[in-house]
Amino acid sequence: MLTKERKETLVNVLQNLIQRQSYSGEEKEVAEYIKDLALELGYDTVHIDKYGSVICSIKGKYEGPKVLMDGHIDTVPVDEEKWTKKPFAGEVIDGKLYGRGSSDMKGADCGMLLAGAFLAHDLNKEFAGELFFSGVVHEECFEGVAAREISNYVKPDYVIIGEASQLNLKIGQRGRGEIVIETFGKPAHSANPEKGINAVYKMMEIIKKIKELPMTHHETLGYGILELTDIKSSPYPGASVVPDYCRATYDRRLLVGETQESVLAPIQKLIDEMSAKDETFKAKVSYAIGKEKCWTGNDITGERFFPGWIYNENDEYVQKAVKALKEIGQNPEITHYNFCTNGSHYAGESNVKTIGYGPSKENLAHTIDEYIELEQLYKVTEGYYAILKTYLTK
Repeated sequence: MLTKERKETLVNVLQNLIQRQSYSGEEKEVAEYIKDLALELGYDTVHIDKYGSVICSIKGKYEGPKVLMDGHIDTVPVDEEKWTKKPFAGEVIDGKLYGRGSSDMKGADCGMLLAGAFLAHDLNKEFAGELFFSGVVHEECFEGVAAREISNYVKPDYVIIGEASQLNLKIGQRGRGEIVIETFGKPAHSANPEKGINAVYKMMEIIKKIKELPMTHHETLGYGILELTDIKSSPYPGASVVPDYCRATYDRRLLVGETQESVLAPIQKLIDEMSAKDETFKAKVSYAIGKEKCWTGNDITGERFFPGWIYNENDEYVQKAVKALKEIGQNPEITHYNFCTNGSHYAGESNVKTIGYGPSKENLAHTIDEYIELEQLYKVTEGYYAILKTYLTK
């Protein structure tokens, strides 16, 4: 399937993607490059939605399922002084292509976009259904939020998440929640602290109690970890004032079946019990609300609760993907992601049949001198081609 010419095209396209810096909220140049390229490659339609995600599609000649290949086009920032390679050059050295986003996840974006075009060309569109590629914005900030807009537009039957998996198949992940706890006190001069109520001391009390809460557990996904990640008091700097407000943020890893209500319930119970014993204890628990500006000028806003999900490895659509990959000489392990992806929306919220399959190692994401092995890029493109073919042909 991959000729020498097609391999050269893959490298060239990936270099072009990397050479276009695309931090979250700054994806315009990459989105417009993908739009123009997709039309050149033979995609039938290209749509850019209100958040700036780019959605490309090719329709087969017969009725059939909609298969969406999902990859984010935003990246985390770079501290260029720490890199020994050029982060936005796309240099190829000893079989590795370096650059921010090469593994997370412009390599997968490139493979998906071109695999769809190659398949449609080779089959002369003699397939049943419609294939889509979505280049998603703001995933690094909001896993699954921008994906909701794509889901409403495409209404997919199957989703392939392209996050790094080292060519293994992923059928689940823990989700992620960002929990905010606030304590409220009474300001006073620090020379007379007894006249105030120190919100930080109240926060210290509930933090101790939260640490004693049992973690939820799933036999496959592991523990629903609840970890303190930051704490702030107000006023800051204090300047001889007893703080009347304190805010702590917790990262909560979510398991299948956990809801927004069920996750907060144990903490709310603690607050109720502590308030009943101490009339000066006032606290609130909620989810963090994120708001970011998109390159289109629109705001993307969302509560930071991204569900976990998992499917059965014996499900027909999973086994079809396994069979397709084995037929091209790959031997994928069936496992789950250790981090959060857009699957939180597709599988966790919308119950769409979803798999994860991508190139490169998971631990290369966000690293200094990030790279992708060219062999991984070639193999993942062949893999996307094979999975698309098995989903869209009889």
